[in-house]
Amino acid sequence: MKAAIERLGTAALRRIDPETAHSFALRALHTPLVARPGPITSARLRTTIAGLTLPNPVGLAAGFDKNAIAITPLSQAGFGWIEVGAATPLPQPGNPKPRLFRLTADAAAINRFGFNNDGMEAIGTRLARCPKSIPVGLNLGANKDSANRAEDFARVLQHCASHIDFATVNVSSPNTEKLRDLQGPMALAALLDGVMRVRGTCPVFLKIAPDLSNQDLADIAKVATDGRVAAIICTNTTLDRTGLHSMHASEKGGLSGAPLFEKSTRVLAKLHKLTDIPLIGVGGISSAADAYAKIRAGASALQLYTGLVYGGLSLGAKIAEGLDELLAQDGFASVTDAIGRDTDIWL
Repeated sequence: MKAAIERLGTAALRRIDPETAHSFALRALHTPLVARPGPITSARLRTTIAGLTLPNPVGLAAGFDKNAIAITPLSQAGFGWIEVGAATPLPQPGNPKPRLFRLTADAAAINRFGFNNDGMEAIGTRLARCPKSIPVGLNLGANKDSANRAEDFARVLQHCASHIDFATVNVSSPNTEKLRDLQGPMALAALLDGVMRVRGTCPVFLKIAPDLSNQDLADIAKVATDGRVAAIICTNTTLDRTGLHSMHASEKGGLSGAPLFEKSTRVLAKLHKLTDIPLIGVGGISSAADAYAKIRAGASALQLYTGLVYGGLSLGAKIAEGLDELLAQDGFASVTDAIGRDTDIWL
């Protein structure tokens, strides 16, 4: 019954403005209409990354729950871990609307939100009050008009560190002007140093863009290693528009969804050769086969978001269950056993 309701609801939401639909979806999470199977798990799916024990490696990427208003229902939606945010020191409205576009023909989306969020104080309060049944992390951002964006990341982490299981330094959003400049080796090293000084025991992840050269990736691998980054998230959205067919293909912003799968997976495989830091595969995951391919390319864990637009919230649970079956079919006793088996295919 709930599966049929989800199909109808997902179809209905795709007929209205995407950002409005997203708001409705967040509200629906607090109703009995949404299935809550709890974290999907098995001995094969349970894994550890950066000292965090995950019931399964399938996570929800930042951006779905920007303001940490749906942590409890999302924790029961089948995911093994979730990330909220991005949070900035001060609240900000983000970029003018419209700023989210569906590319249905491409199973993709383009957004140019610009870190719209309620600010670290409101988000920190929600994180502190919410009981957590799976690891919950916070994506750190910088205010658009900040005089010192690098310092913003440290401010948010210092304020929220005691209420989260990990934090992600997000220098890869294309929607805040010059933010990606912080991915350069000198700027990134300085930023990470400031964040590490205030993190306490909180693991720090780094989220990178897919639009990077081989030299960029080599520089990031070194800086991340030197900076004691606990994991690298590969990748954020892309500025590339190659091969798109949808009417909104020329909109400015970051492209996510199916067209990102190959590009992000190649970045993942390249980094797997460059560093021993655990990698989190993101970009274009809409099935268990996609998730499994990311793991075999070098991912220790996964995140998805845009796939939910087309597959519904139950997609996380379906992918975890399907991943368990695929691992079993190939004779793997754990997720860890499959990591990097196909890395060379993607190079």
